[in-house]
Amino acid sequence: MTEPIREIAFDTETTGFDFNGEDRVVELGAVELINHVPTGKTFRQLVHPRRKVSEATIRITGITDEMLADQPHFEAPEVVDAFLEFLGDATLIAHNAAFDRGFLNAELARCGRKPIPPLRWIDTVAMAKKKFPGAPASLDALCKRFDVSLESRTLHGALLDAQLLATVYLELLGGRARAFAFDGPVNTTKTARKPAKHRPKALPPRLLSSEEAAHLAHLDTLGAPPLWTKPTD
Repeated sequence: MTEPIREIAFDTETTGFDFNGEDRVVELGAVELINHVPTGKTFRQLVHPRRKVSEATIRITGITDEMLADQPHFEAPEVVDAFLEFLGDATLIAHNAAFDRGFLNAELARCGRKPIPPLRWIDTVAMAKKKFPGAPASLDALCKRFDVSLESRTLHGALLDAQLLATVYLELLGGRARAFAFDGPVNTTKTARKPAKHRPKALPPRLLSSEEAAHLAHLDTLGAPPLWTKPTD
């Protein structure tokens, strides 16, 4: 039996943009997918960053120092151990994966854990740019393209963004179009199936003479001649 495909749509909120400097993770959010279908299992955790939250972070996420005051640090078991257990060996889906990977691996390194290698990440920005060259590839832009509601997204949040990302990722894979659309447009590409050719010579009949005689005898019992034997006007 084929092993199920397990993926995690993942997002972080941070104090800034420099994962190699003093900026830290303040929120983790993740959504589980099995065979490209959300299972309903999620992970969300606020994280004390050991520093003040910037005004920009507050403006974008609504997360304040007061909200983080009683939250665990990343190295606490309820954060790092719980997150790594939720992740397992799944592939991580992230929007601009280098950013989230950089912050996550920096936090893992600080508490002596192994980094999650690039081969385990899928970047939906790269997917979008390949699928729609030259078009905006932000998460908001892709939600609008795929008619994914942003009504609840007044602020950025790791779990909400991970949920939106999971939907966008599935749409980038084909989404509703992945179903068998027998009533869809005709494929006109070079890979379209060509119509079957007519036989240059008809196959010989496989009807036995005894079967034909029995059929004609049965027609005689019906009374009026069949319509297909009557001459047309």
